[in-house]
Amino acid sequence: MANWVLKGLRTGIKTILYPRRADDAFGISPGRPIGTLVSSPDRAEDLARRCPTTAIVSENSGIAIDHGSCVHCFRCHGDSDDGAAAWEPGYEWAAYADEAAAAQHKMGRMFGRSLHVRFVDAGACGACISEARQLNNPYYNMHRLGFSITPTPRNADVLLVAGPVSDAMRLPLQKTYEAMPTPKRVVAIGACAISGGVFGPSFAASGGVDEVIPVDVVIPGCPPPPLAILHGLLLVVERKPPSALRSPAPSRDASSS
Repeated sequence: MANWVLKGLRTGIKTILYPRRADDAFGISPGRPIGTLVSSPDRAEDLARRCPTTAIVSENSGIAIDHGSCVHCFRCHGDSDDGAAAWEPGYEWAAYADEAAAAQHKMGRMFGRSLHVRFVDAGACGACISEARQLNNPYYNMHRLGFSITPTPRNADVLLVAGPVSDAMRLPLQKTYEAMPTPKRVVAIGACAISGGVFGPSFAASGGVDEVIPVDVVIPGCPPPPLAILHGLLLVVERKPPSALRSPAPSRDASSS
């Protein structure tokens, strides 16, 4: 026991400083594609055809990216020698599902620095849940920001949902949401929870959480890294600004000037 205490003192504190300071450690985020000008309209159409979830749209002699559908397959970035999609680092990806509704229903002052979170796996492959679980470890330590995990929806302020909502999870998800006290918020994490991803809509799954219960904040990614999920929780309590859910193609006139 004494050896572990001594090792801990020598190692020091390893918990990240985000959101007070950005974390730039290697491997914390895969990044994501952004709207890009390409060499020709044919090239834009070719990149759009490569996307398995139609997240890429040909626009303004370039490509626009729907982050809510993007699964980070890198198919649009594999041949960067010929005008492939540009790729940006970072992890602050969370956005409001409905900006107009978010402006009317402020939540930050209601909860301050105490937020209880309930996880629900609504038919996910397990990747998003695995990333979300990392928030509870010493490196990310969500408790220092006032966020806690609760095993019951009756004590939950935020419902964190992953997966496109399979048929078997539709009713349990609805019951979980109804059991939460008001005010409450729902955060959809991952492309499947936002748009259905590669699993939905289908005969066995919905096209996202918002087809079953109201969604307030969405966190794109497949899966989103832990810091992206943490950004989403900070967005719920208005301690961080939102990102954009769509990255348009740049204007060619603007880029030339």
